[in-house]
Amino acid sequence: MAASFDYEGEPATYEDVGVGQRQQQQQQQTELGYDPNFVPDSVKTFVVHLYRHIREKNVYEIHQMYEGSFQKLSDRMFKESPWPSVDAVAPYVDHDHVFRLLYREMWFRHLYARLSPTPKQRIDSWDNYCSLFQVVLHGVVNMQLPNQWLWDMVDEFVYQFQSFCQYRAKMKNKTEQEIELLRQYDQAWNVYGVLNFLQALVEKSTIIQILEREKEGLEQFTATDGYDYNGGSNVLKVLGYFSMVGLLRVHCLLGDYHTGLKCLLPIDINQSGGVYTCVIGSHISTIYHYGFANLMLRRYVEAIREFSKILIYIFKTKQYHQKSPQYEQILKKNEQMYALLAICLSLCPQGKLVAEDVNTQLREKYGEKMLRMQRYDDEAYVLYDELFSYACPKFITPSAPVYEQPLVNYNQDAYRLQLKLFLYEVKQQQLLSGVRTFLKLYSTIPLGKLATYMEVDEPTVRSILLTYKHKTHAVDSDGKIASNADVDFYIDDDMIHVVEAKSTKRYGDYFMRHILKLEEIINDMDRVKVD
Repeated sequence: MAASFDYEGEPATYEDVGVGQRQQQQQQQTELGYDPNFVPDSVKTFVVHLYRHIREKNVYEIHQMYEGSFQKLSDRMFKESPWPSVDAVAPYVDHDHVFRLLYREMWFRHLYARLSPTPKQRIDSWDNYCSLFQVVLHGVVNMQLPNQWLWDMVDEFVYQFQSFCQYRAKMKNKTEQEIELLRQYDQAWNVYGVLNFLQALVEKSTIIQILEREKEGLEQFTATDGYDYNGGSNVLKVLGYFSMVGLLRVHCLLGDYHTGLKCLLPIDINQSGGVYTCVIGSHISTIYHYGFANLMLRRYVEAIREFSKILIYIFKTKQYHQKSPQYEQILKKNEQMYALLAICLSLCPQGKLVAEDVNTQLREKYGEKMLRMQRYDDEAYVLYDELFSYACPKFITPSAPVYEQPLVNYNQDAYRLQLKLFLYEVKQQQLLSGVRTFLKLYSTIPLGKLATYMEVDEPTVRSILLTYKHKTHAVDSDGKIASNADVDFYIDDDMIHVVEAKSTKRYGDYFMRHILKLEEIINDMDRVKVD
């Protein structure tokens, strides 16, 4: 394994800028603000070493520089200003075209994270992604990059598309120059362009066929985390893989949940150790959007199961990510998924699917609210509204404004539509809470008796029971009808027969936990020295 470098120190290799001249340049930068053409020595060292490691396919060192050095330099030198321009660093990397594209991708990502991009910078970033993906799709890419970087490319690409749509939809206070720029570059961040690039990466990489062959034991894609240990490139294959997650996210932002889940079908969510799990950001984003799409399609059981699994994973591993640049995002998504889980369990009480530690956390965070949400009064709707608004994706309207009409803000339209559809679904389930309560009390009950208890006539009860059947069943990803109900029933000669799903008690898990606790106590006692 190659030795690790400290890219923050002053390098001994660059003597082309004298001390006096360098101090003069730094003084000018301070007086004039950001100078895109000034390249500090530590940045020169950084790009030279990164360029060399990329040429040598040294993934370990690339990862150390990308995750460590780039962040440290950003914190130390570029907290409130962009990195030096690509033209300024180009002489130190042989003016290499592909490296310039990679550097600009990092440059724009840093700009979006730390500062506020100008309208022209948003468009320039789109152009850079177009050029970068064109090289990957149509050029010869002979390099290996860390999965973290490849995931960040796809993730940032979708984020910047979302950010641009939100920016463009706020038309009320736009200047004439901004409007003219939007008219001039009307193809920038076009929804079809975004979807086409992601779909092209999936198809060109043949990742779907690779995953199919892997099931037959003919490929080692997952076993090697997507890396190519035979000297080839992992870039196209892994970008294609992560693009399936990107497509899921884009379709969720557009409110097209069926298509989003269809795009993710080649990835087996239930497979332990899929490549999407090797990057924490990818793992969380995949399950968050997968769970949310299932929630909106009334596949509550699937959503509950996956939210529970990812939340227990974060609960056990988040301490290892505290120094990660993604840590804040991990915590935010963690809280949002607890809110979504609270919604799922309020609409579909299936507590047996939730891990014990997750259930404890959930009760602390939302226990009281969940009790109020099951009452289905005005207060309950306010809580559903509150949790959904906090936890849902930032929906977008991808269409351009009509410039000939009065300019208005429409950035909230997509969110309001999805909230309206969700609350309409909640309202439809209002009667189901009462039905479920009565069904849980009886093993058999005549229709007439239930009608009397519910203070309605028999035809209305039949209608309510049909609604219950409809709302507690959903079409799964295989096209089969699956039940979400914890309490089911059938009717025979005006008699309702109730079938309650019995929760299987996991005695093994209970004893294993206590055996481990006992062993820990014994080990602690063994270490105690008795005088």
